[in-house]
Amino acid sequence: MGADGEGNATEAPPAGPAGGSAGSPLLERDRRLSLDSESTLEPLKYPKVVFFIIGNEFCERFSYYGMRTILSLFLVNALRLSQGNATIIYHVFVMLCYFFPVIGAIIADSWLGKFDTIAYLSVVYAIGNILVSVASATNIGIPSEPMTYLGLLLIAIGTGGIKPCVSAFGGDQFTLPQQARQLASFFSIFYFSINAGSLLSTYLTPELRTVKCFGQPCYPLAFGVPALLMLLALVIFVVGKPGYKIVKPSGNVLVDVAGCMWSGLANKLKSGESKDHWLDHADDRFGEKLRADIKAMLRVLLLFVPLPIFWALYDQQGSRWTFQANNMNGRIGSWVIKPDQMQVVNPLLILLFLPLFEGVVYPALNKARLLTRPLQKMATGGVIAAIAFIMSGLLELQLQTNYPVALSEGLGQVRVFNSLACNVTLADPTGSDLPGGEESVVAPFGVWTRTDLAVSGGRQLTLDVTGTCLDAGAKLVLDLVEETSVSYNLYTADPSSKSLLSLAAIDNLQKDSNPRVRFLYHFTDAVEHVVNVTNINTLKSTTTTLQGTGNLALADLDPDEYSIALDGKEAVSNQLLDVGGIYTVQLNNADLKVQTLVKPNVVHLMWLLPQYIVITVAEVMFSVTGLEFAFTQAPVSMKSVLTSAWLLTVAFGNLIVVLITEIRFFSSQAYEFFLFAALMLVVMVVFMWMAIKYTYVEDVRDSEDDEQNQMTILDNDKREKS
Repeated sequence: MGADGEGNATEAPPAGPAGGSAGSPLLERDRRLSLDSESTLEPLKYPKVVFFIIGNEFCERFSYYGMRTILSLFLVNALRLSQGNATIIYHVFVMLCYFFPVIGAIIADSWLGKFDTIAYLSVVYAIGNILVSVASATNIGIPSEPMTYLGLLLIAIGTGGIKPCVSAFGGDQFTLPQQARQLASFFSIFYFSINAGSLLSTYLTPELRTVKCFGQPCYPLAFGVPALLMLLALVIFVVGKPGYKIVKPSGNVLVDVAGCMWSGLANKLKSGESKDHWLDHADDRFGEKLRADIKAMLRVLLLFVPLPIFWALYDQQGSRWTFQANNMNGRIGSWVIKPDQMQVVNPLLILLFLPLFEGVVYPALNKARLLTRPLQKMATGGVIAAIAFIMSGLLELQLQTNYPVALSEGLGQVRVFNSLACNVTLADPTGSDLPGGEESVVAPFGVWTRTDLAVSGGRQLTLDVTGTCLDAGAKLVLDLVEETSVSYNLYTADPSSKSLLSLAAIDNLQKDSNPRVRFLYHFTDAVEHVVNVTNINTLKSTTTTLQGTGNLALADLDPDEYSIALDGKEAVSNQLLDVGGIYTVQLNNADLKVQTLVKPNVVHLMWLLPQYIVITVAEVMFSVTGLEFAFTQAPVSMKSVLTSAWLLTVAFGNLIVVLITEIRFFSSQAYEFFLFAALMLVVMVVFMWMAIKYTYVEDVRDSEDDEQNQMTILDNDKREKS
């Protein structure tokens, strides 16, 4: 699953039975050395209690990826945030999810221990899920927006805090060297459960949100199922406690590293004494071995500085690329791919590309003596990521030709539907409130649209309305709201009346994977009228009863061709209601007409596949290679520190997205994509220069056996990736 790290090499490695940090290499260091002697020792039974841990991980990953998949569209469709603000909230959330693992590892290894840390933070995690699920019922009178933000914060604390602990706790259940092979089997099953939970939820939760409840898309169900899975994860984990082997906390290497670095800097500033390296000023408290390992690690960490920009691009799959998919047509026959379901493409491609690159691409490159060094592969991956965003920008330019006029700050939109029997003329009596001051003639069942009216907060605009079926001096008072579209339906009480009446309704102009349909209706009698909207192909019919005057939104219909009948008489046939289209069915007594407020999407969703393929290739070459490079170039004892630093580069990458979105350099999203591509290319030029200056360490040793131990780490990392 890429940046998350639990479907590939960014998961913190587990601790061994002897304890150590949640990110320590003890288990990997021991396993390789123990394989030869395993058969000479008394065999131990497989610790079946680990299946509680595996079940917990499956449910937790289902919960996390399920809610994260639909989060962006929920913020826009349900909380009615702008896409820019939704992008900021999404990436702040992801940023926190990658910041809290550092704190979680320290808590587990220094104070609470892994079991208590997982249990307590899982409670926080579950409460956050429940809060988001309840808050998503936006029409029951609760403060949905602040509840959502609080829930997301608790989820970030929970998922981040337990991330470095769960696999490590699983490793604690095995005794080495007797169970080295059983341990390898456990990790294979463990990482399979991660991928199974995330892939299943990424596909399923977008389906759940399209179900109707509370008269709207059922986000409470879509968030509720992940919340239920998180509660189940907690129960499964706690039930297994009597059988767990619980190792007491014994300290965290990250704390030691931070302490050594702080002591070195502080003593250097105080003493003014000259030494070979500033870390040597910490020799009063920390040994030479730790200081030497930190020096070697810092050489590698310097190369981490350019990495956040890669994650700034990569993690937009869940935000900007999802919004881009929302403006495309996913209809394949009668099946419609939801825009947020496109996020499942990346993990599926990862499972395909990892063995392909390891078995075919890299051997071919090595044979041709191309990209033989890890840093060369990483630089190439960064350039490929930039190409993915250039492709995304070019696609966005094509999509923009079909976009509706966006609701924007300082402006309001209005649409006036004429349900009268005569032409009406709308005019600004002041000659200044309407840009241009022009008069507009609206035919019967016509629509007058303005998207450029200056509004600050809210204001009224009064128009003169003239027509042969109206009294002289008729006025229409428009209540305009900033960043809002309002529709008015013009009618009279009965055919003999000439007194103008109007009905106001707020427009929902947000595109979705299904067409949006509403009725604006006026009947002069007191009789109930039945409207049937029937899918021509499936014959599925939606029946609605209307009376008097009003505005009614239909439940989302599947994209297809429909017939519309009023009181049993077909009024419209073969009407295409397509993906992303927003329609108003205008009814006036026996007359009916379908108006298209927003054109349906015309570019097919599959045009997103090329950029997904390219960004996944970039991930394989940049992310996977980067971790392997870091773990082979720094001492084994520093692996947990490097893992924490890697997760922090993901956090800072999301911070970059937040800052660029907040500054909003361009009004066009396409140009913002090009900006990210340009930043990536510039950073890769710097990275290439750093790579040229870098001297590889061919063999980093903690002892005479560390070469074997390092191979063990790489073997385990490759299992994590697949």
